[in-house]
Amino acid sequence: MKVTKAVIPAAGFGTRFLPATKAMPKEMLPIVDKPTIQYIVDEAIASGIEDILIIIGRGKEPIVDYYDRSPELEAHLKKKGQLDILEKIKNLSYLANIHYIRQNEPLGLGHAIYCAKSFVGQEPFAVLLGDDIIKSKVPAIRQLMDIAAQTSSSVIGIQEVPESEVNKYGIIDPMDNKGNVWRVKDVVEKPTAAEAPSRLAIIGRYVINPSIFHYLEGITAGAGGEIQLTDALSAQCRMEPLYACQFEGKRYDAGDKLGFLKATVEFALESPKIGEKFAKYLDQLYLQRNKDIS
Repeated sequence: MKVTKAVIPAAGFGTRFLPATKAMPKEMLPIVDKPTIQYIVDEAIASGIEDILIIIGRGKEPIVDYYDRSPELEAHLKKKGQLDILEKIKNLSYLANIHYIRQNEPLGLGHAIYCAKSFVGQEPFAVLLGDDIIKSKVPAIRQLMDIAAQTSSSVIGIQEVPESEVNKYGIIDPMDNKGNVWRVKDVVEKPTAAEAPSRLAIIGRYVINPSIFHYLEGITAGAGGEIQLTDALSAQCRMEPLYACQFEGKRYDAGDKLGFLKATVEFALESPKIGEKFAKYLDQLYLQRNKDIS
């Protein structure tokens, strides 16, 4: 099956970054010189996605503005002769067909996905969560799309997590596997370590058949009092095949302060413009810190 549409939920409050996110969407927090959401959009486009729906909420208008034209800024950059930056700014508006819909209430990821029903129609679609930035040779969502094309089934991205962290994730109950792909028996949202059927956690990437909307209609609020996508996937996998792909790549939890800082540091070190100078600064800082401690 061919996947050309993607959904990016971006309606959350960003409470882990308060007070910074009181007036700025967490998706617009910059990692070096790009907002977090651009890394997600770039991954979708690099995977062959043509239409992207961003689910926004109240106060998320800066995301819409970011991907819109800014004639005043473009004129200013042109006047200053900053043509390389001007080209980057103008290209943002033409990266893909980007659409928006507002989730009126933050009722959970499952509800956010249900808001995309009319956009998706009867096509399989990708879901990319903005908190998960994944650095890989082959885009993570592309890896899932390839498995979905082979199986004509929904596919979820997974990675193994420590036992102490299974209560933070949706966890799969795996059946047989071929390499890095498992058939899924069930999925459980944020189980205790004792209840977890495995340590294989769902990590922010999905390719989902449109039948998911039928299952979303039939579930009630689950963990945290929210409509959980995991519960709908659990219902779906009882009626049709569901697979999980342990994708290749390094994942950063950009919704967590430490994860966000790790991504910032590592992406900065790879920057051709500032990487070398930043590395020297970190070396000096490390030496100075050790000297102060001793």
